[in-house]
Amino acid sequence: MTKSAKTKQPYKTQLKNLQIQLVRLQRHIIKNDLQLLVIFEGRDAAGKDGVIKRITEHLSPRETRVVALGKPSEKDINSWYFQRYAAFLPSRQEMVLMNRSWYNRAGVEKVMQFCTEAEYDQFQKTVVPFEKMLCDSGIQIIKYYLDISKEEQKRRLEDRRVNPLKQWKISPIDDTAIKHWDDYSAARDDMLQHSHSEHAPWYIVKADNKRRARLNVIRHLLSIVDCPDKDQHLTKADAKVVFQFSR
Repeated sequence: MTKSAKTKQPYKTQLKNLQIQLVRLQRHIIKNDLQLLVIFEGRDAAGKDGVIKRITEHLSPRETRVVALGKPSEKDINSWYFQRYAAFLPSRQEMVLMNRSWYNRAGVEKVMQFCTEAEYDQFQKTVVPFEKMLCDSGIQIIKYYLDISKEEQKRRLEDRRVNPLKQWKISPIDDTAIKHWDDYSAARDDMLQHSHSEHAPWYIVKADNKRRARLNVIRHLLSIVDCPDKDQHLTKADAKVVFQFSR
């Protein structure tokens, strides 16, 4: 076994064991008609795709959906803001993972001025009641914000440009991520302050180390969804990597 293979083995072993727990969790969700919505927000290149891939890798595609919506259509723009997202909410026995969500309005749309101040203010006023309504209807909402350092973001965005296997990740918004770093930071802080709630709290993920972030998000997810079949010893996340937002 090569040296590089040896260094990868602990991560792969941990990941496999956690993915076994995720399969058990899914069985529990199906058996009990539960509805689970996991929202992933964060800076560009923070690793949302990688975390979602490891969560869903061995789950049943019939009861697991990943939602990553593109640019809103003219109809979307002229509709109630949450309407396009409502169609993708989980039904009973389903787990839905949103790779970005209605919080686009509080992030990219706010920073890039894709929405008006009135639209932004309306979102800030209504997002907590909207999520409360979903929770009251039986949907459990878990929200993660993946954060990385400015230097790490620069490195990852440059890797996208030169890596032929990552060309699909390139976006026109990438070029503005570093330029508007402080604006995105301010938008993030406002979003967390206004939308952190008892029924749908935010959890911050320190994601400079991709592997550590993936393992700890899975551990944390397993820890906060009730499931009698899970191995409690495997569900303790590192509090320095994943922790609840605090005002």
